Amino acid sequence: MPGLVRRPLVVWLLAALAVPVLLTAVLIPAKAGTTEDELRDRTTAALQARGINGAEVDIDGRDATIAVPAGVDAGEVREVVAGVDGVRSVKVDGGTTESTPTPPPPAAIAPFEVGRTAQAIRVQAVVRDQAVKDAVAAEVGKVIDEGKEFDNRITVDAATGLPDASALAPLIQALAFGPGDVSARYDGTTITLTGQVADQAAKATAARAAAKAVPGAVVANELELPPPPKPEVSEACRTFGSRLAEFSRHNKIVFLSGTSIVNDASKGSVIRAAALLKTCTTARVEVAGHTDNLGSPATSLPLSQRRADAVKATLVRLGVRADRILAHGYGESFPVAPNTTAAGRIANRRAEIRVQSGP
Repeated sequence: MPGLVRRPLVVWLLAALAVPVLLTAVLIPAKAGTTEDELRDRTTAALQARGINGAEVDIDGRDATIAVPAGVDAGEVREVVAGVDGVRSVKVDGGTTESTPTPPPPAAIAPFEVGRTAQAIRVQAVVRDQAVKDAVAAEVGKVIDEGKEFDNRITVDAATGLPDASALAPLIQALAFGPGDVSARYDGTTITLTGQVADQAAKATAARAAAKAVPGAVVANELELPPPPKPEVSEACRTFGSRLAEFSRHNKIVFLSGTSIVNDASKGSVIRAAALLKTCTTARVEVAGHTDNLGSPATSLPLSQRRADAVKATLVRLGVRADRILAHGYGESFPVAPNTTAAGRIANRRAEIRVQSGP
């Protein structure tokens, strides 16, 4: 029996020792692979940040081998990769061993302006020679409307002038048509677009033309769109206020005492009010609820609100949009008749519909 017990214990001990060994064998390659991937990504990003593209990066452990196209400075590549955290050694295949001289920057584009008014298309610029000046004039001729003039403010300077019409042509085409005055001014660093264009598409087209005219320049697009047209007011809406006032003089909405229930004579008034409201679907109205003075102010105000709410609910049920109606209770504050008589108190137990004065 002791032998039978001891044998399983030995097996379990061996298994417990083997598990860490197996885990280490599995995890170490995985961790190494992850480290190589991270180093490859960081190295590629560092090269691209320096403007070196097209390099093939191979990482073995912490050793980097970089294959670069011809013309790339191998010394600069080595310097960049050596500075990547985690890289131990660098080998560069291809490229040049000496620094490639940086080409001179392109000639700066002199300031210019392209504009449009109701009477003319204006171009103010400095160009290299008469041929370029004629080419710009030809671009204007393609788009100018009959009756407009070409306000030609182009001068010639062989040293600082635009070498061709390509910087101005896209802007001339983009800004030639539309309402109001518009212009594009380039000050050497920024193209500022101002004025008014017909729609959002024209605004975007002008911005693209500005970016194409001077690649790398800042484009300040301050173009404005015309205000939206005011909706036409129908005859029914123009007369709605007076018609509602006339309706209210002849159609009373009166409630049973102490309730928010309209009396029988008033039910037709609410139906006719809904029909009137439907003749102008943009009109907003207030339903004002009132009471007589038989109750206390503490009970009259909530009762008047319930009356206003009840009329609004009926109007909505009859097809009037709820967002057009404001229901408000005023309690006994605004009587239309003396509360000393039964007839006066009946008249004060009412709801009134009027054009909403506030938002």
